[in-house]
This record gives sequence, structure tokens and C-alpha cells, in this order.
Amino acid sequence: MNKPADQEMQQVRKSYYNKISADNLTPLWEILHALVTPTPIIKGKPAHWDYSVLRKHLMEAGTLITAEEAIRRVLILENPEFRGDSKITNSLYAGLQLILPGEVAPSHRHSQSALRFIIEGSGAYTAVDGEKTIMHPGDFIITPAWTWHDHGSEVNEPVIWLDGLDIELVHFFGAGFAEDLGKPMQDVSRPEGDALARYGSGLLPIDYKPKNLNSPVFNYPYTRTREALETLRNAAEWDPWHGIKLKYVNPITGGWAMPSIATSMQLLPKDFKTLPYRSTDATVYVVVEGSGKTVIGDQTFHWKAHDVFTIPNWTFHYHEVPEDAVLFSYSDRVVQEKIGIWREEKSPVSR
Repeated sequence: MNKPADQEMQQVRKSYYNKISADNLTPLWEILHALVTPTPIIKGKPAHWDYSVLRKHLMEAGTLITAEEAIRRVLILENPEFRGDSKITNSLYAGLQLILPGEVAPSHRHSQSALRFIIEGSGAYTAVDGEKTIMHPGDFIITPAWTWHDHGSEVNEPVIWLDGLDIELVHFFGAGFAEDLGKPMQDVSRPEGDALARYGSGLLPIDYKPKNLNSPVFNYPYTRTREALETLRNAAEWDPWHGIKLKYVNPITGGWAMPSIATSMQLLPKDFKTLPYRSTDATVYVVVEGSGKTVIGDQTFHWKAHDVFTIPNWTFHYHEVPEDAVLFSYSDRVVQEKIGIWREEKSPVSR
């Protein structure tokens, strides 16, 4: 096709595209390269939140509004690329919640699944579907979708935890519902520790039938998690890319503890440096113990206990620690695995 003829065809095509646009149609061949990409589109930016700064702002919020007024007194951690969208990664939410002595965050339920990772303070509680559990630093607590839950404190110190929710995933499917109980606290029908005793000891009630897709254990105490990590440290089975990394599992199925959020805990020993690694799930980290640095692409973040940082999808990164460090993390890996799209890439081990 010569140049004048080519230009004439381009005009004819443009006219055609404008015509079909009126009927809400678009030619695939014009945008195929943007829809089906050879590598993932990286969404979000690497980001780091210093806990000392977060705590200062959160405690100030505690002087401005009560937990009852706020429903949930939370400061949302927004990824710099998603400001205004209330999300820390392309698919997940994170916020820091504060309960002060004597307060109650009133009972409600919603379609979104939530995790609570306790950062500071002991003795406050969360009640989920008729059972109350006491919070301690490092505990991982699940609030399954559409279960009544409230939080409160009967201790004399502030308690702070990180909320992680699948809000963006639920919004994507247009499946969000919420309901208030109409009173501050739900009725407690089971003793504290009931779920752990029934389902967390390698035993099950003989007639057990799952109520939802979550683990029936809704509080994974840090004391047990830390003991498991320490036992594996003694076996010296260090993974070059992760150190010792354990996933929280549903004891019924052996799968992830939550159906939409994958949660893990890892131990990095003193002077350990992981090899570069990337995966398709953007990941949120909370530093439980120790200090170190994480290099994400061309950025370096120095962190310490209670800090929060996030790594975008399909971005090479590695951790380096001068002392023992323990990291909690969560991502949408479980969803990606279920639909068969999750992928990882590990840099080679030098020999």
C-alpha cells in the first residue's frame, strides 16, 4: 500500500471507529497490546510508614474523636500512587486502629473479610460471632466476612493494631454489604479460647461442619508462632529468598487461613541477606521484632519494630538485617492461586 493510499485507509478506519463508538464498541486490534501485556503492569509504589510518626498521629486522633463516634477510629495507610482510594496495594486495605481504656468500637458486620495484627498493648479484646478473644502483640486475628464483631478495652493502656481488609476485591465484584447490630456489643455465647481448643490442637469435634471459608481458629497467638519459628531456626533450614517463612493455615483444609488474604510470618536471623525475589502479589509487611532494610527496585527503606512497608507486584526486592528480625505479611496471593495466575521469580543461588 503506498503512502497516500495508506493515509486514506487510516481516515476510513478512524471514521469507522467513531461510528461504532456510538454503539459502545471498541476495536480490539487497536488496544490489544495494552490489554494483554508481555509482563505484569506494576501497580502502586514502594512505601514505608515509620511507626513513631503513625503512633503520634493516632494518639492525637484519640483526643479528637471517640471510638463510638468514629465507629472505628482508624488512620488509613494509603499507597502514594493510590491517594484518595483507601488502599495500600492495588487490591488491599490497611489501617491502624486505636482503642483507649474503657472504650467500645460498636458491633457491626460486612461482606469484607478482615485481619487484625496486634502491634502495641495487651488486654483489649475483639469479639467475633459470639466469642471474645484477648489481644496481645504479634497475635493474628481473623474476622470472617459477614460475622458480627466489636472491639473494646478494659485495661489501662492504649491498644493499637493493624487492620487488613479485602475491601477493593469486594468492591471489584460489586458485592459489598454492611449492617449495624444496633447495640454496642454482641452477646458472648462461648468462653474465651473455645475456637482454639476445638480446632487448633489437631483435633475436631466429631460432627464438625464448616460455617464459612475461613479457618475456624480466629486467633493465632504470637507465642505459638514465635515458638514454631525458633524451633525451625534450630533445624537451620534457611531458605535463600525468605529465611524461615511460615503461612497461617486453615487446620481443616491445610490451605490459607483466609479465603481472600494470604498471611505469613517469617524469621530472618542476624546478618542474613535474602536473595532478590519477586512475585505477582503486592505485599504488606509489619515489622514485629528487630530492624533492617529492604531494597525494593532502586529504593531502600530502613525499618524497625512496628513499622509498616509495602512492596508492589512483580518488583524485585531483598531484605538485609543486622539482628534477628520477624516480619508479618499479607497479600492477595491466595486469590491469585485459586484462579491460576500467581507467579514468582527467584534470582539464582550463586555457587
